[in-house]
Amino acid sequence: MNLFADIRTRVISCLDQMVVEGTLPAGLSTAAVSVEPPRDAAHGDMATNAAMVLAKPAKMNPRAIADALAAKLLNDPMITVAEVAGPGFLNMRLDAGVWQGVVKTALTDPTFGQSTLGQNAKMLVEYVSANPTGPLHVGHTRGAVFGDALARLLDYAGYDVTKEYYVNDGGAQVDVLARSVYLRYLQAHGQDVEFPEGTYPGDYLIPVGEALKAKVGDAFVGKGEDVWLLEIREFATDAMMDLIRVDLASLGVTMDTFFSEKSLYGTGLIEKAIGELDEKGLIYRGTLEPPKGKMPEDWEPREQTLFKSTEHGDDVDRPVQKSDGAWTYFAPDIAYHYDKVQRGFDQLIDVFGADHGGYVKRMKAAVSALSDGKVPLDVKLTQLVKLYKNGEPFKMSKRAGTFVTLSDVVKQVGPDVTRFHMLTRKNDAPLDFDFDKVLEQSKDNPVFYVNYAYARVNSAVKKAGAFTAVDDATLAGIDLSGLTHEAELGVIKKLAEWPRLVEIAAKSHEPHRIAFYLYDLASDFHALYNRGNDETDLRFVQESDSDATQAKIALIRAVAIVISHGLGILGVTPAEEMR
Repeated sequence: MNLFADIRTRVISCLDQMVVEGTLPAGLSTAAVSVEPPRDAAHGDMATNAAMVLAKPAKMNPRAIADALAAKLLNDPMITVAEVAGPGFLNMRLDAGVWQGVVKTALTDPTFGQSTLGQNAKMLVEYVSANPTGPLHVGHTRGAVFGDALARLLDYAGYDVTKEYYVNDGGAQVDVLARSVYLRYLQAHGQDVEFPEGTYPGDYLIPVGEALKAKVGDAFVGKGEDVWLLEIREFATDAMMDLIRVDLASLGVTMDTFFSEKSLYGTGLIEKAIGELDEKGLIYRGTLEPPKGKMPEDWEPREQTLFKSTEHGDDVDRPVQKSDGAWTYFAPDIAYHYDKVQRGFDQLIDVFGADHGGYVKRMKAAVSALSDGKVPLDVKLTQLVKLYKNGEPFKMSKRAGTFVTLSDVVKQVGPDVTRFHMLTRKNDAPLDFDFDKVLEQSKDNPVFYVNYAYARVNSAVKKAGAFTAVDDATLAGIDLSGLTHEAELGVIKKLAEWPRLVEIAAKSHEPHRIAFYLYDLASDFHALYNRGNDETDLRFVQESDSDATQAKIALIRAVAIVISHGLGILGVTPAEEMR
């Protein structure tokens, strides 16, 4: 049930009648007609822009359209007031019974808020995709939480979602990992070692070196890279991916698939992808002009093989093969996305760190070219996270050597707090993460405030259950006509926004909107709770009136149900009680 969509359907029906009657000309598109909450709640329950968007194509005064539409809408028993405002906006008020029906729906329909927006379209969300050279750090944490919440949101909105991790195991950084593990392996054999600049000195490789010793004994001691590099590469990569999976699991993140970059090499996949672009006339030999500003790694002042990415929205054409015949780092990424397209996904989402901002246009160009513009790619960038504790920047992890790890964060505050707080800002806005504040029990701490609302509902339900039936099935069948106070209706109206909010968040790929909504819903709930301190008829438990108690418990159970659904999208477990 999406009440806003329902009222919009009724508005469109009235407009169709006006066409039949000759009030409006035929052939008007109503695609831009919307029904949404008014900016000022004092103006009504819902507002439509119908007259404003139809005035120009209809060649009519918007107020004339609005007046005629208002007259039609007033024939609908759901609508009690339809008033024209300003140049032609139409504000509506709904019958109290409509709002009370929202509570019943929330109690009886387990899919309340879910959407068919996605139409079961196949969506691939690629996120985290950190180099397998060490434990995940706090930057990866934000990307992991964002990507996972986005995938959950899209699933809730009716998409067929696959969550994927791209394992960067084909580059030179894995050679560096292998050499670093070899040093720990020698250390496990009692040798003193030094870590040259550029290697990975973190303590997390100590057990990997010891495990390698247990596997091969002294077979690699004193031997050259030609003997051990390939084997240790594979051994170390597997060990790091095991570590990464454990880190992700501690955050409640599981992937459907892991795609190996290494699988692109020597299999013809890169050649096939570039060949596909070549067949489309998008590959040529040429020399790029030297770029202004910082020189990119893939620029060469000599002829090389280029992709005409400018024909698909990029700023400049991009090299895919160097003058010596070696692939650029962009080539395997093209092949990887070619594989995504070939797997039949209808839409793609890549979640990158903020340092990949310059990579967005070229990747979109590649997908556009490979799919003939049929498969959209949305690239979401996650900005940096600044950590604080006791008012001071939180120092690096000794275990990692150079950064704060995901496990550091989760051990400090737990997965639920970590996840919720990572979604209290839009993904492309910087985020401050203060270990003290995120555990604070106050209104300023969103995760506490939302969980406190859920726990308060449970407490009230338990108290009411001592003298009346409070199971959802019973509550759904009772008379709710007593829920007419403005504060109670305010909470119900916020509940009614839930299905609409889900669709908005899913369309924009913005799961932070769910966290914002939950905070607003919790605020409205707490305000109603606090008003009960002074106005006894608003208290949830009316011990002398079982019917009134059941109606109020029905309302707040609906609140708890929506909070539970919303937290589920965020990957957060609701707190049954607060200590």
